[in-house]
Amino acid sequence: MIRGKHIILGITGSIAAYKAAYLTRLLKKAGAEVKIIITPTGKEFITPVTLATLSGNTVLCNMFSHDDGAWNSHIELGIWADLMLVAPASANTLAKMASGVCDNLLLTLYLSVRCPVMLAPAMDCDMFAHEATRNNIGILTSRGHLIIEPDEGELASGLTGKGRMAEPERIVREVESFFGKKEELKGKSFLVTAGPTFEAIDPVRFIGNHSTGKMGYAIAAELASRGAHVELVSGPVSLQLSHPGITITRVTSAAEMLAACKKVFRKCDGAVFAAAVADYTPAKVAGSKIKGKKEMDLHLIPTTDIAAELGKSKSKKQVVAGFALESESGTGNAVRKLKDKNLDMIVLNSLTDEGAGFGFDTNKITIIFKDNKKKNFGLLPKNIVAKDIVNELVEIIRHR
Repeated sequence: MIRGKHIILGITGSIAAYKAAYLTRLLKKAGAEVKIIITPTGKEFITPVTLATLSGNTVLCNMFSHDDGAWNSHIELGIWADLMLVAPASANTLAKMASGVCDNLLLTLYLSVRCPVMLAPAMDCDMFAHEATRNNIGILTSRGHLIIEPDEGELASGLTGKGRMAEPERIVREVESFFGKKEELKGKSFLVTAGPTFEAIDPVRFIGNHSTGKMGYAIAAELASRGAHVELVSGPVSLQLSHPGITITRVTSAAEMLAACKKVFRKCDGAVFAAAVADYTPAKVAGSKIKGKKEMDLHLIPTTDIAAELGKSKSKKQVVAGFALESESGTGNAVRKLKDKNLDMIVLNSLTDEGAGFGFDTNKITIIFKDNKKKNFGLLPKNIVAKDIVNELVEIIRHR
């Protein structure tokens, strides 16, 4: 799967940089062409001479050559690459990538590449667990980047915990899996809904929920990484996703989301309804801001259940998945929704599971199928959960 692929290997300032030598050798052995970009601090941990010898290419660090002033074109490198792999990816580099800082060649290249990006974090366990790092990883994941989770074990600090860069063999397997899956859904198109809907009370106030859209965006990114074209209909969220295979339509209300979905559903091979659509909307919307502190009765009417509405017209060739977020009687409610909405599978998660549901970077799910079979998954990062969900969609497609 790797043979003939153009891979940029980015190396940052981390003690794990020593593993990059073995990683380069394995990638070359698998038939890839590897060009290495190293940060100035990365050179403190491993020498460019070693890496140049193993890769067969000059190792680049600076924007230009100090000898003759020749520029190292990040634009040309970005066009050349099939994959940008940063291993190790330090906490500092992850933060800069998340915020768009480009104060070295590697970071400038990151803003120029047109290819997928894969990151193998490496840092001390407290740094990896810090909210800032977790937020940065969440931002990078929302852009569709692939995160190779670090291992647990003894760290350079002497502490034991999660933060060791994945071993080179595992990274190569991830790269092979990526290229193997990249064509898996080529020629297929999917509709994905994500985020909440806001139902206006007046020009200022609305009824909504706490959905962040992270799960839906992760699913859209995973589908696109496997070659599918994705029509992502997104409620009002702060997430961004840049991928040539993803078209984003942004909406606010349940009615707007339904209309956007109706436009594309029939031409899609499948759909994943991951949005947390409001169940009710005000019967009347005030034309100006409601004044005063007196009691007020709000008359609500049901919104149209988008998954159920489109499920009525689902063809035999279409694969459709829904979500069920429950606080009690989870399996029973999910099975009922699966049947009532004519779904092929439903993803159940519970508000009672710590770290699952709205606002988290993790989720814990059970997938239930039409034949009542179930698959349980542990608490995992949402980008990994997205892989598990898409794996099951692929299996359904294969058996049709």
